[in-house]
Amino acid sequence: MTLPFELSAPQSHAVDYQHFILDSPSPFHAADLVAQRLVDAGFSLQDEADPWDASPGGHVMVRAGAVAAWVVPDGLAADAGFRVVGAHTDSPALQIKPSVQSAGPDGFGQVDVEIYGGMIQNSWLDRELAAAGRLMTADGRQVLVRTGAIARIPQLAIHLDRSVNESLSLDPQRHMHPVWTVDSEADLLDLIATAAGLSGRDEIVSHDLILTPAQGPGTFGEGGRFFASSRQDNLSSVHAGLRALERLAETGTAGSGDVLVFMCFDHEEIGSATRTGAAGPILETVLRRTAGALGRRGDEVERMLAASSCVSADAAHSVHPNYADRHDPAVRPVLGRGPVLKINANQRYATDAEGAALWRRACDRAGVDSQVFVSNNAMPCGSTIGPITATRLGLLTVDVGVGLLSMHSAREMSHVDDLLALSQALEAYWSGA
Repeated sequence: MTLPFELSAPQSHAVDYQHFILDSPSPFHAADLVAQRLVDAGFSLQDEADPWDASPGGHVMVRAGAVAAWVVPDGLAADAGFRVVGAHTDSPALQIKPSVQSAGPDGFGQVDVEIYGGMIQNSWLDRELAAAGRLMTADGRQVLVRTGAIARIPQLAIHLDRSVNESLSLDPQRHMHPVWTVDSEADLLDLIATAAGLSGRDEIVSHDLILTPAQGPGTFGEGGRFFASSRQDNLSSVHAGLRALERLAETGTAGSGDVLVFMCFDHEEIGSATRTGAAGPILETVLRRTAGALGRRGDEVERMLAASSCVSADAAHSVHPNYADRHDPAVRPVLGRGPVLKINANQRYATDAEGAALWRRACDRAGVDSQVFVSNNAMPCGSTIGPITATRLGLLTVDVGVGLLSMHSAREMSHVDDLLALSQALEAYWSGA
């Protein structure tokens, strides 16, 4: 189809981002999609159980909901290090419990869920929800699955709670219990198995499944400048890094002399302390096995790590126009004015002066503006994979991301200009800025 107008660069990037989010309803889907797209761009798929490949070119590996990619230059410098971009694939969700479903005394069939991560619970009310994730079969296969909209958490009518507009308190066990059927003996896991192309639930031995908003992403506002979707924290960074790597692969300009690494962790929203999280060994495994395959031994590996750096790319907070007093009075990042450098005196973000200078160089080379975020002193600050990565590996690390409104809502808001600008800055960092 030929469009009657030409998309701007940010709009074109946003269209690809929209498709990426649609195809990434769970961390497992996101990791698989990143790997698929990089293989299409010429990367080689690495099995962790095979000898490690550090030949010149791009390589990619998937471990459950995490994905790692690395690019080895043709001419590896003697003093080369790693240039790492870190992100995470997970977002707040409703994890389906092993019991899967239950029936109430009035005949409603409900999905048994546990809250994953720090969601804004009320934003999940009155939204149609889809099931997504992975199924493990008796023969050891992993099968990715997604359904259409199958469940909903209905809000209580105002007639039955006249105080709802003054205060809303939700009990996560009683009130966050999605409805999926009524007066039926249907088996939800059987439905999910069928959606995955299996014969039925008897083929499934275990599962990692979530409920996630079924509504697709879209743009709105003047000129379509705002982007609305679930899971932007932190698919906004995963997609930005992916597009940067794809452009480098297309142009063959990954010529910093360092090994480029893209590490998308899972489980950031629950603390990162897993085999696929930033507090686990996965990034160190990728770096050390790559160094070893390049012939580096002992102190040579430590020298590579000492020459390395990491850009921790995770979503940031924009000033909220209706709650402006919740932000620092002097530092005011706003949607559309560029990606955000995140700073915290207590190192909830890993940025220091050296890292800030590195980020400034990347933005200058990319020709994009950047902003700064610090918390209002009366407001506690979240954290990221940045401090964890810096602590585990000693890498110079800087925390950045696109500004969001409604972070951890079922539908977050960003600006299309920032989405492209972050990708361009990451490309510049990987290119040697």
